[in-house]
Amino acid sequence: MEPEIAGAANHRSGTSSEPAPSNRRWTVRRKAAIVEAVRSGRVSLTAICQAYKLSIEEFLAWERDMDRYGVPGLRATRYQIYRQTDTQKTG
Repeated sequence: MEPEIAGAANHRSGTSSEPAPSNRRWTVRRKAAIVEAVRSGRVSLTAICQAYKLSIEEFLAWERDMDRYGVPGLRATRYQIYRQTDTQKTG
């Protein structure tokens, strides 16, 4: 049984649950729901990483980007732009 995460609704049944682990595509809403679930303590980081085959580093990158840029920062295209901007600031 996998942990349930509010905010990541299953649109077919209308129930609130985490995104299906077999789903290979991550939307910003799904990433944000996962980050929020771990932060609130509803599910452990270890359980999420195992269920979704995520590395801890990948999850921490999502969390960092959400802290810095909000939910839009979780977009893959935004990540590339933010990464370039961060490099320019430090260099």
